Amino acid sequence: MIKEEIKLKEALIVEGGCRLEGVLEVSGAKNAALPNMAATILTDEEVIIENLPNLLDIQTMEKLLTNIGVAVNHIKDKTYSFKANNITSLTAPYDLVSKMRASILILGPMLTRFGYAEVALPGGCSIGTRPVDLHLKALEKMGAEITLEHGYIKAYAPRGLKGAHIFFDKITVTGTENIMMAAVLAEGKTIIENAALEPEVVDLAVMLKKMGANIKGEGTHRIEIEGVKSLKGTYHTVIPDRIEAGTFAVLSALTDGKIIIKNYPSYYLEYVDEILEKIGVSVVKISDNEVVIKRKDTLKPVNIETKEYPLFPTDLQAQFMTLLCFADGVSEITENIFENRFMHVPELNRLGANIDIKGKTAIVKPVKKFSGAHVKATDLRASAAMVIAGLVAEGETTIHSIYHLDRGYEHIDEKLKSIGAKIRREVIEE
Repeated sequence: MIKEEIKLKEALIVEGGCRLEGVLEVSGAKNAALPNMAATILTDEEVIIENLPNLLDIQTMEKLLTNIGVAVNHIKDKTYSFKANNITSLTAPYDLVSKMRASILILGPMLTRFGYAEVALPGGCSIGTRPVDLHLKALEKMGAEITLEHGYIKAYAPRGLKGAHIFFDKITVTGTENIMMAAVLAEGKTIIENAALEPEVVDLAVMLKKMGANIKGEGTHRIEIEGVKSLKGTYHTVIPDRIEAGTFAVLSALTDGKIIIKNYPSYYLEYVDEILEKIGVSVVKISDNEVVIKRKDTLKPVNIETKEYPLFPTDLQAQFMTLLCFADGVSEITENIFENRFMHVPELNRLGANIDIKGKTAIVKPVKKFSGAHVKATDLRASAAMVIAGLVAEGETTIHSIYHLDRGYEHIDEKLKSIGAKIRREVIEE
């Protein structure tokens, strides 16, 4: 008889139908914090970053930096000091890099400052191919010699990187960030064409400029960077997480509770707010940084296409699909960014959704209710959709593989419990 191996993993148990009321505070943006942290490699002076969210991905980046010799110190809640004045290794090992694709962000800073970097090919969510070839081609254009050996990127620039004219064939957020960081210490001028516009890219530029970098055009498709000899330390606050904010807005719309969302970055969510308005959901400002969500009795169907910023973000696609299950009519969501980002559809259907996939488009038909079931968090953002779905389902929903949730949402179960959700963690057999 074959002995079956029993694996114990943490799951989230969510009880649906509870009234939610109170304040949900939006944390610092993971996708801004990670490049901010990587940029601390660029100087031997102290850099202090506040509003860092407590997430697995942030912990992985901290371990990566510590591994190469960056001194990381916890000053106070969500505020850390970084000092890269005693780098002991220029290798980012597989066991850390494999956990998170954003690990590639340390390649540009290490290479431009030290002339060498060795970084394992990155891992992370399985939502589609996110090749790093655009990063590597750009660095080669700046004079780097790059080889791929035994699963590692080995990059050499012993005489330093040189400014170059970079044109990205495809808009890439991490590619734009990596080359920005590489260019700030390169000799001469670097021009990045077809650069990403995301607020997280702009936030990185803001921090680099505080450190003494010469950058123009951030927030446009053409960024110009004049290299400088060295950078200094600085103090920087991470921007609010627009994806967490959008997630909370969807939750509030579906539960129709009295939820105040604090630190809601309306200026980054203008297009998302327009889509909510079309559905029948209004984001109402009640103070400088607080909003409440007001919904009409009937939610209207809409057609959504994911696009690069400032249009609809792929990272809110799963959450909005959950919302549109309860609209009065058929909606369509077309995914243009990642080719494998409908893995949450079968999980929503397990809860009672009626969603069909045709190529890049999900057809969302209306249903009256969800019923609790066992579901899987298939990727980081889909995990949030499962939590929302569980909170509005009848009965109990068990969400497996919540590792993804902890990578991108800070203490989400504790935040939700504070507004009345019945939600708990349990170690169960997979």
